Amino acid sequence: MANKHEEITIQKQPMTKILAATVKTGIIKSNLIPMFAGLTLAIYTYDLDLIDQIPNILFALIGSILVMGAAGAFNNLYDRDIDAVMERTKQRPTVTNEITFSKALWLAIIMTIAGIISLALASPLAAIIGFAGLFLYVVPYTMWSKRRTVYNTEIGSLSGATPPLIGWAAINPEITHPAILGLFIITIIWQMPHFYAIGIRRHDEYKRAGVPMLPVVKGIKRTYWQTNFYLVLLILTSFLFSSLSMGLTLVAFLLGGGWLALSIYGYHKMDPEKWAKTMFIYSLLHMTILFSTVIVYSLVGTIFNL
Repeated sequence: MANKHEEITIQKQPMTKILAATVKTGIIKSNLIPMFAGLTLAIYTYDLDLIDQIPNILFALIGSILVMGAAGAFNNLYDRDIDAVMERTKQRPTVTNEITFSKALWLAIIMTIAGIISLALASPLAAIIGFAGLFLYVVPYTMWSKRRTVYNTEIGSLSGATPPLIGWAAINPEITHPAILGLFIITIIWQMPHFYAIGIRRHDEYKRAGVPMLPVVKGIKRTYWQTNFYLVLLILTSFLFSSLSMGLTLVAFLLGGGWLALSIYGYHKMDPEKWAKTMFIYSLLHMTILFSTVIVYSLVGTIFNL
């Protein structure tokens, strides 16, 4: 009788919701913010006309959505066994069979091809970086390091930091400029405190699934010191913006400094669960405020030729 009820529930699930969960639309939305930060910053840095760049902007947007969605679908397919034993992921369509393996696989393949083509229409370099990000997320992270090493977060951060590079490359191929290097490095470093906080909050689930997250393997104290190490690096990275804008440098510096202060205060004044929750919330605010500031600064500067 329970199976019959489950079948009825699955039939009533809207396909749009199933597809959204398969490609992880929440992650896509959050990754589009740094992508647009890189894109708008390139337009501003090279004093380009915003209207003339509309085709590249659209190709970069569509391509990024598709490639990120493909990465999410591939990840869901490979991690079905892990997802099934974790509370926050056990209802994913690839676990409940609301979408079949073959359909999800074809969805990922088609999105990959369409996404790379779209990025290539913006620029060949954007397509290369997009493919590299997808490959790094699926193979070195999902298929290897996530299940085997405590450094899985560091390895996964490389793919997670490609969105600003994609946005910049869609406008200009000079990806060694200090401004885009700043965004890229900040995006890499940001992921460690962010995912360490998730690792603490979901400690028991990761342990049950056999995922060697740092808090699970090394404990809370080691996670605290490693978090602070990356936050110091994050603060130092803010000075990469100094050649472009002291305002952006100050915003990045203050956000990083506030995060470090919160980490030190919270660790000593809160229980681990509350500390991790506070750090997680701040990480989202940090990313949103910093990259939104970059976008607004770049657009205002472009429009008014500041």
